[in-house]
Amino acid sequence: MSPVPLSAEPPARLDKSTVLARNWWLVALRGALAILFGALTLFMPGPSLATLVIVFAAYLFVDGVFGIAAAVRAAQAGQRWGLLVLEGAVNILAALAALAMPGLAILVVVYLIAIWSVVSGGFMTVAAFQLNLDHGRWLLVIAGVVSIVFGVLLAVSPVAGAVVLTLWLGAYALVFGAMLVGCALQLRRHKAAALPEGAARQG
Repeated sequence: MSPVPLSAEPPARLDKSTVLARNWWLVALRGALAILFGALTLFMPGPSLATLVIVFAAYLFVDGVFGIAAAVRAAQAGQRWGLLVLEGAVNILAALAALAMPGLAILVVVYLIAIWSVVSGGFMTVAAFQLNLDHGRWLLVIAGVVSIVFGVLLAVSPVAGAVVLTLWLGAYALVFGAMLVGCALQLRRHKAAALPEGAARQG
């Protein structure tokens, strides 16, 4: 029996990094969606809070669907991605709750966004440590921490005006999306190594 190198990564971590590298474009798509949402909210701060809630709910729903899609693809490869599935489900449920209660006061909307940001950021931060270091782990960690900090700031200052909330939300989405796109580019560098030998030759 040949000895195992002391510097070798655990097999489960290598497998999960490989699966995510194969689906790097889903991470990039989520990041691009966040950047687009952030740009729209920053350059169009005039819409009412009700309109912002609808746009935010649509973003949450689509982001949740993409998160679950990435987890399903990983599951088909024999991997466990429960945290990503849970994150996607939380996003979808938060979107449905926002659409079902559009008449709530701004205070409730602020807390809803704050709770979603903290929970989603927590799941993403934990999931990031299942990646190899050179697969963009710390960029995903930064994205999760940014989400948590954004949620805490909203919870501490719930009386902020609608325009301020819009600017915070837009800035958060831009930073969050940029971190995801950066992580996706790191993962793309490892795509060839993640593909089976035959598929790598064809690509």
